[in-house]
Amino acid sequence: MAENEQVLLLKKVYYEGCPGCAMDQRKEARRGVPYRELFFIWIVVLGAVLPVASLFPFLYFMIRDFHIAETEEDIGYYAGFVGASFMLGRVWSSYLWGIVADRYGRKPVMILGTISVAVFNTLFGLSSTFWMAIWTRFLLGSFNGLVGSIKAYACEVCREEYQALGMSTLSTSWGVGLIVGPALGGFLAQPAEKFPNAFSKYSLFGRFPYFLPCLCISAFAVVVAIACLWLPETLHKHKGGIRGTNSYDMEASSDWNDLKEKKDEIDCKKTDSNKSLFKNWPLMSSIIVYCVFSLHDMAYTEIFSLWVVSPKHNGGLSYTSQDVGNILAITGIGLILYQLFLYPTFARILGPVRTLQISAALSVPLLSIYPLIASLSGLGLFITINIASVLKNALSVSITTGTFILQNNAVPQHQRGAANGICMTAMSIFKTIGPAAGGAFFSWAEKRRVASFLPGVQMVFFILNVIEVIGILMSFKPFLALPEEELAH
Repeated sequence: MAENEQVLLLKKVYYEGCPGCAMDQRKEARRGVPYRELFFIWIVVLGAVLPVASLFPFLYFMIRDFHIAETEEDIGYYAGFVGASFMLGRVWSSYLWGIVADRYGRKPVMILGTISVAVFNTLFGLSSTFWMAIWTRFLLGSFNGLVGSIKAYACEVCREEYQALGMSTLSTSWGVGLIVGPALGGFLAQPAEKFPNAFSKYSLFGRFPYFLPCLCISAFAVVVAIACLWLPETLHKHKGGIRGTNSYDMEASSDWNDLKEKKDEIDCKKTDSNKSLFKNWPLMSSIIVYCVFSLHDMAYTEIFSLWVVSPKHNGGLSYTSQDVGNILAITGIGLILYQLFLYPTFARILGPVRTLQISAALSVPLLSIYPLIASLSGLGLFITINIASVLKNALSVSITTGTFILQNNAVPQHQRGAANGICMTAMSIFKTIGPAAGGAFFSWAEKRRVASFLPGVQMVFFILNVIEVIGILMSFKPFLALPEEELAH
């Protein structure tokens, strides 16, 4: 090649002792799917998510046992505050945990988060008053800041061609956790009543009827915390150099103009990558869309459990907490099968955004038939409610996976912890509103069973559909901007 035809070359440099560089080298050397890392992502997310909704199947009975509700219809009102306290704790702490993850690493935040689950979820199971339940859930949410970090981690341990798989693994574990947690709560709550031969009413589990499911989840969190010790760190830590991004050396030709032009291009990209996250519209728009759907999902999760166990004369199904556990266990199995065999095909053909939009659109008619399900009975009711639950949760996971991919692709690596912290803070605000508003609306709806317009629980599911439609509209242009569009500008 002639000297005047020489071009500027960029060579990636790996810093010795930097965990992020070590991870990049590992990804370069290993072309296949990172099964070990994906397994760790699965169990860490599962350990963090299990306590989020595990209380909903027995929350109705817990509030009843606290003797704080004056009437049966008021139970849902107080249940909403207990459900919301966890997310309220996340509101003020999520962004701080994201900053910690960007400064000190993803791994320490994940370890501390799982330890907090073991401590505060155990204390919640021992709650003897309404306010003790509120405060232990609030502290559990405040110290459970690892979900934002694990979202960044899932993107960083996978090569670019497997990032969708990493996000899918995360959202699947999230969805399964929101199913298995309530299933455990339904199966194991009130063991002295369900299994009198194994648990005496005078034993610890008889005196604290909601302690057993919390204890099991806390024990799993301890195992996860120990497993996290073997996690490889992914954050770049360059002594005296660039932190949070890959570094490059320039092998320049004798053409100074070419060198200067390339240097300016690199500086421009660096400036863009360090701009305020709040000015990054692809990130902020995807977070807002995610928050709307999170509000819907959290309200649905609480309302579903309250509706299923409420009496038939109030428009419910008159199921027990164990029946709820059976439904959610079947839903969890169906969700895993969907994520393994169907979702990857849909995402590959349609893309994550289109899959999100179609899933949200299908949720609307599905939710509309829920009030009609209460008119069924026996085997027909059991089969119908299980099919509806599997479909609804599968559609929700498709929505969540799409928003996760958009958020992580909208920022460079050194901003992912803070970006996911912002996302978790905003999402927690909406998820705080979800249970509180859901419980209040459910309690209000039960008192208007003879109304002429959308009587009883029909109004509740109508409001859920309104929120879903808002999310669908916001998932289209010009509101939702894709990261590629931002880079093109």
